Amino acid sequence: MTSPLPYKQHCIFCKSAYHDYRHCPLAFRMKTLRLKNQDAKQEYFGQSPSVFVGHYGYPKVNVGFLNVEQYTEEDEPLKWSRENKQIPEIIDLRTSLINSTFQSDIKSLSGKLLEMGQEIGMARLPADMEIRLSKRPVFATTFQQDAQPHGPNIRLEQARLTENVKTDPRIEKVVDDADLKSAPALIKLFRKGVDEHKLTRLLSIGDLGVKPQRKLVPTRWSITAVDDTLGKQLITEVKAFQESDCRVHVGGYLGNNYVILLFDDLWSYELFEGYVPLLHQRGEAAWETDYENYNGRTEYASQTVGGYYAARLSILEGLKQEGRQAGVLALRFVTTEYSAPLGVWVVREAVRKAMAAKPLVFGDRDLMRSYVKEYCKRAFGFDVTSTLEQRSRLLKNLKTQKRLQQWL
Repeated sequence: MTSPLPYKQHCIFCKSAYHDYRHCPLAFRMKTLRLKNQDAKQEYFGQSPSVFVGHYGYPKVNVGFLNVEQYTEEDEPLKWSRENKQIPEIIDLRTSLINSTFQSDIKSLSGKLLEMGQEIGMARLPADMEIRLSKRPVFATTFQQDAQPHGPNIRLEQARLTENVKTDPRIEKVVDDADLKSAPALIKLFRKGVDEHKLTRLLSIGDLGVKPQRKLVPTRWSITAVDDTLGKQLITEVKAFQESDCRVHVGGYLGNNYVILLFDDLWSYELFEGYVPLLHQRGEAAWETDYENYNGRTEYASQTVGGYYAARLSILEGLKQEGRQAGVLALRFVTTEYSAPLGVWVVREAVRKAMAAKPLVFGDRDLMRSYVKEYCKRAFGFDVTSTLEQRSRLLKNLKTQKRLQQWL
């Protein structure tokens, strides 16, 4: 989903295109930023929880150690979700992370800096580092389309690890397997309990794959690659389950609200995304949508982009836990509460909260659709009936397809 607000200029405070200066979640924290700038250092001992790989200039890209002098929880989105942290607090945490960068070709995994980055990718805890930057940082927030925001980008002059990095043994064993392809590696680690945030870090910094073929993957691409890979694996597992009844899950996080319809049918998936103020202004034209049938997609989800794969992964996790298969129609309503882009992890966590909520169970599809129509009117002031009837490929297929039971 592209930036939902058609502002002609970025916010003067945080450079976000999601709001203007009057609605900036950082505006009231400018004093905090000034204090950070006063204390900023060109050389310091810090801690690095992650590595960021850019995509501009590909195949020559900027690689950055995300680091902060004293790490608290600047890179823990799953914990933020559990604790229901809100946007200003999250942005404040992320603003503290300096992206100290150097340039590399994606296939050049040699050199001291890249080796350090790969160690950080495997680390259990943020790595202790000594950093020297090309200049003192000026703290501000850098927003990305799919990845989490971070603080200033500064060219790195010198870095070294000040102690041995404590690696995760589950990860170290897979990384040491020189013949294991990246997709099976991701699935193996996911089954061992390594979350998608850490998997993205590993794939991005070139820690996974057949040894001679390993390369850097821009962070925004690796996020979707991980969501897609894990989702495809879960689809094969969910297809082994039986269809069940009709259910609706409702929930969300940080202004990303989901209404998820589970139909008593074989696996298929459709996502509609809309920014609520634009839905009122433009009606049906404001929706963006992508779909896949039982056999899956052959092209990238160009309308809903990374959010498509992130939402699908969380829905599939819920279906697997319930031990059921379903035709899934997901509606995403983005409200003005979502005042700044934080990355697709918000989608993943919003859908997880929805799937974890107690569902409403219906005796048939029509009753479920009637309930959703009234709920969306009440909650968001928008009637989805016309949109779904005209544009939903999933609903069209449910009406027209013949099932084996009908011929028995």
